[in-house]
Amino acid sequence: MATVTHTYVSAAVSPFTVSALYSGDSNFSSSSGTDLQTVAPASTLTTVTSAPDPSVTGQPVTLTATVAALAPGAGVPTGTVTFDFGDGTATTSAPVSGGVARVTHTYTSASGPLTVTALYDGDVSFLSSSGTDTQTVNKAATTTAVVSSPDPTVVGQPMTITATVASAAPGSGTPAGTVTFDFGDGTAPVTAPVAGGPATVGHTYTATAGSPYPLTATYNGDANYTPSSGTDTQTVNKAATTTAVVSSPTPRWSGRRRR
Repeated sequence: MATVTHTYVSAAVSPFTVSALYSGDSNFSSSSGTDLQTVAPASTLTTVTSAPDPSVTGQPVTLTATVAALAPGAGVPTGTVTFDFGDGTATTSAPVSGGVARVTHTYTSASGPLTVTALYDGDVSFLSSSGTDTQTVNKAATTTAVVSSPDPTVVGQPMTITATVASAAPGSGTPAGTVTFDFGDGTAPVTAPVAGGPATVGHTYTATAGSPYPLTATYNGDANYTPSSGTDTQTVNKAATTTAVVSSPTPRWSGRRRR
């Protein structure tokens, strides 16, 4: 009997024909025999991780799938992995290189934990498998900047106050919702919608007593972005005046006319 060990690294052309050739010796002639060896695709294990986790709205997230052969199989699987991000967006496929596939995805809304799925599609030598992970997406921070124009104004002069709301890194995107303006003069605050980033209101100061007035714009947040506020000042000067004088009735000479 003669025995050898061999490892098949592919199932592409299974079953394989195995041939054994006896070379003979001084007492026995040579001979040969054949057999068939079926090599089935090996089972695999797919694991997936996401980083960073948690993330915030608009922050890129890297998903990594690792595909490995399960015993008694061995080798490095090839092919593709299809990623489902769990947020209703289209799936994305990436090639497996060295047993690893990666994609980057940006979640545009706060939610979670979301189920992330990586499906290894298999190849001629390795069976498909899938793995899951979770990804939590929190609200992104914001900044609010406020400016007034014109500045300074005078008593009774209309002016405009604009608050610009932006997402703060590592988040991105355009916040929505409302901004509440406090004019610093004791009048009631006014709330205005955020339209593509800015919110704008008008105001007229009726006195100079508190000048420069503190302006505060407070972004109230939404489902994906946290609140924030910004401040500015508004100087209100005295308004110019004009003075007109008239007399009535028009003076007339009195008394008799001299001769």
